[in-house]
Amino acid sequence: MKRFLGQKKILRIYIDTLDKYNNKPLWEALLLEVKKENLAGATVIKAIAGLGAFAEIRTFKVWALEQELPLIIEIIDDEDKINHFINHIDDMINNGLITITDTQVIKYKHKNFILEDK
Repeated sequence: MKRFLGQKKILRIYIDTLDKYNNKPLWEALLLEVKKENLAGATVIKAIAGLGAFAEIRTFKVWALEQELPLIIEIIDDEDKINHFINHIDDMINNGLITITDTQVIKYKHKNFILEDK
């Protein structure tokens, strides 16, 4: 689908698996907001380890009942939609890091979009 191609921004939100918003995992609440705001999509990536701003190493521990592991939520869309989304979710994130980088989307394939591109 042509609207997904071209110069875009990558929004990355770095949080932990234990972060919550309204008693729900923060990553899940953020995905619901991505859907509500009609962004192109999002991917949640769970890391096996990380080192944060306070030099605390977070890693998988077999004996722990709850795992505090780093998560990255990655969203690619137009700059204006990304900027609006950042303002929209600002109150949801108490601890985390947000970054934006440029990217060039050169191809997007999906079975539901084949007829639209012809």
